[in-house]
Amino acid sequence: MKNRWVVALAGVLVMVCLGTVYSWSLFTQPLLASFGWSNTTTTWAFALANLFLGIGAAVGGRWQDVSGPRFVLLAAVVMWGAGNILAGLGTPQFGPLWLYATYGVLGGLGLGFGYIACVSAVIKWFPDARGFGGGLIIMGFGLGSYIYNNALKYMPTFTDVAKAAGVYAKAKADALAAHVAFDHYRYSLAPSQVHDLMTIFVISGIAIIIVGLACAVFVDNPPALYIRPGRAAAATLATRPFTTEEMLTTGQFYMQWLMLFLNVSCGILLISNAVPIIQELSKAPVAVAAAAYATVALANGTGRIVWGTLSDYIGRNAAFVFIFGLQVAVYFTLGHLTDITFIAASYFIVLLSYGGGFGVMPAFNADYFGTKHFGANYGLVLTAWGCAGLLGPLFISAVKDATGSFSGAIVPAAILPIVAMIIPFIIRKPEETAAPATLPAAQ
Repeated sequence: MKNRWVVALAGVLVMVCLGTVYSWSLFTQPLLASFGWSNTTTTWAFALANLFLGIGAAVGGRWQDVSGPRFVLLAAVVMWGAGNILAGLGTPQFGPLWLYATYGVLGGLGLGFGYIACVSAVIKWFPDARGFGGGLIIMGFGLGSYIYNNALKYMPTFTDVAKAAGVYAKAKADALAAHVAFDHYRYSLAPSQVHDLMTIFVISGIAIIIVGLACAVFVDNPPALYIRPGRAAAATLATRPFTTEEMLTTGQFYMQWLMLFLNVSCGILLISNAVPIIQELSKAPVAVAAAAYATVALANGTGRIVWGTLSDYIGRNAAFVFIFGLQVAVYFTLGHLTDITFIAASYFIVLLSYGGGFGVMPAFNADYFGTKHFGANYGLVLTAWGCAGLLGPLFISAVKDATGSFSGAIVPAAILPIVAMIIPFIIRKPEETAAPATLPAAQ
């Protein structure tokens, strides 16, 4: 029998490859400076990748429930890598629609296939600690951006492109402030720099395929009725397996869907344009803003295992109350900050909470509906991510294009976690009918 730690490590490495999608904000300004697009046009690629991630998770979840995770993962890695490669090869010639089709649709479907297959397999290996198991595997997805961001910092071609894009962004902001026309052709990237930018997409896709395929072959489900020797996996034994059709008849599924939707909406607003937002608030050069975000991006990964593990002890409900509460505090203050240290600290909290929602929700779903049909069941929950990942980035980009600033969208976003905090106080397992007035113990 396979060792569960080998399976978990391989799954984490695959998720690192998939999680590079969270580095999108590093490419926002270089793409603007390359092609003269608007923020909304550029953000559509990231938004579509999130939308089709949710669709891919729903489809891939049912597929892996039938055939197992390995072949789903192999297809996922090839699709995400190919999406990056094709985006780099064709975007200068075919424009944003090509980027949307390759990076957004093809790559996004691959992300969804890979995400649900990894989570579904690994959480079954940890029936004694679902929160930890779910948080561990999903941590890899969050770490993807941290590792990729820091790798890009050591690529001279990306540093050169980012510096030139920063000059472009400053010149455009100055023109807007002075109410004069902006000369895109004067400040846009040179053809050689555009080529370098596209080459980064190609190299990234090749690396994703090589590393991802090498690790995906080690990921598989545990034997049927697997439990930890000497330990009663009480949660596994007590939860009857709900089919997807049965789950859809419960109110609990829709509450879990809404919780994930609101948590993703909160975080994705800031993550999708992280570097430009940090630069706008702090007035720091783009390279400094990118470095600040790269430093705190680690929280997106660590939040998943920290909150997932903590939820094994304090309960999923209580964990979500704290996750949403922290975000409320940040959203009411972030727009007023100017010091890059405090801005980075605020991003750290947002990323910790954003990742925490992903870390806790798989165990939450498995606690309520079992693991037999987990791939299909949790795949449907992840459609909340796809919807929020489409709407959130487009909303904040539209605000930027309309007002010239991101800050107008930050405070209104605080309404989302306030609403979300109500749900953990009322949601209970489908078998439970009485709802106590206080937060429950670990479930």
